[in-house]
Amino acid sequence: MSDIVLSASVRQNLLSLQSTAELLATTQNRLATGKKVNTALDNPTNYFTAAGLDNRASDISNLLDSIGNGVQVLQAANTGITSLQKLVDTAKSIANQVLQAPTGYSSKATVDVTGTGTVTAANLNTGKLAGSVITFKTSTATLAVTIGATFATGSGTATVSSLDQLNSVLNSNGITATAAVSATADTLTFTSTNDAASQTITTTGTAPTGAGLDIQGTTTATAGTVTAAVADPASQTIRANLVAQYNNIITQITTTAQDSSFNGINLLNGDDLKLTFNETGKSTLTIKGVTFNPAGLGLAPLTSGTDFLDNASAKATITKISSASDTLRSQASALGSNLSIVQIRQDFNKNLINVLQTGSSNLTLADTNEEAANSQALSTRQSIAVSALALANQSQQSVLQLLR
Repeated sequence: MSDIVLSASVRQNLLSLQSTAELLATTQNRLATGKKVNTALDNPTNYFTAAGLDNRASDISNLLDSIGNGVQVLQAANTGITSLQKLVDTAKSIANQVLQAPTGYSSKATVDVTGTGTVTAANLNTGKLAGSVITFKTSTATLAVTIGATFATGSGTATVSSLDQLNSVLNSNGITATAAVSATADTLTFTSTNDAASQTITTTGTAPTGAGLDIQGTTTATAGTVTAAVADPASQTIRANLVAQYNNIITQITTTAQDSSFNGINLLNGDDLKLTFNETGKSTLTIKGVTFNPAGLGLAPLTSGTDFLDNASAKATITKISSASDTLRSQASALGSNLSIVQIRQDFNKNLINVLQTGSSNLTLADTNEEAANSQALSTRQSIAVSALALANQSQQSVLQLLR
């Protein structure tokens, strides 16, 4: 092309036309891509800054999937706790039915403590019972009651003169028996209370195990033969059925806790959940799991013929169930708090991604209105440059006409 000779005016117009064409190509590329910075050559600073913002937005976006799974793990655990609470409430209802069932025994255990002399409800301090000491022992406490003229109480001791005082002391010290003056008028008869109808009474002077009661007369009072409680078969059948229903609930508690998992993580079966909220891994939240099988809730299957025999047994079970219910409510509150934190961070990450992507766009996106105006202006300039180039060639065309 160096052999072609162009005049100065033609060459100048050609350069102007080439420059306009280059600018027009750039503008059309921006309109086509929507970006004013497509490569590092367009604007190195904006290009690499925008790339860094886009990469961070992408990394955080990838974490959103993990956070979303974490939310579902918490939701699964919360669903499990809700069901466990209903099961525990059902178990408590069954235990309450025991309290409403007929007394499990047609007669309760009794023992007589005998002296010599006439004893009245208003005055126990007569005959050989006067000044005598009757000792009551349970698996957890010992109470020594002296039959005397004045009323006094202390730690594990008491002095009583009337039947009402004696029964008041027994009740306040958790002794599950009531006293009565027998028909022979020289004997105090101690009978198991309704709540402890199944208890065994002994007279050995040794603290019993479990729910038993030992009553021993000392000094001039003598503990006689114990009459054991007599079970009511019909009532015990009802109570055995309630034990079976209760144990079915315990089984469901076990399986419900085991089934409260999501994606292999079960916060109710001892698993922990760790969530990462940022791309550096420095912002995390670890949610500790719990074990909410029956043992973890302080519950256990009952034994027919041993449990639910009387109100005392039912009340002991109700106490454990109430504790389990409190534990579930506390954990539900903790899960709710953690779920709120995770959802807040989830929303924060979504908004942060939008901020990062907007920042990247501000650095690289083209103003399509501006570029459209530029395209129109460059097209007009290109047309003018073509006309100018034609004018610049007129002198040579004149020579051509002369040669013709």
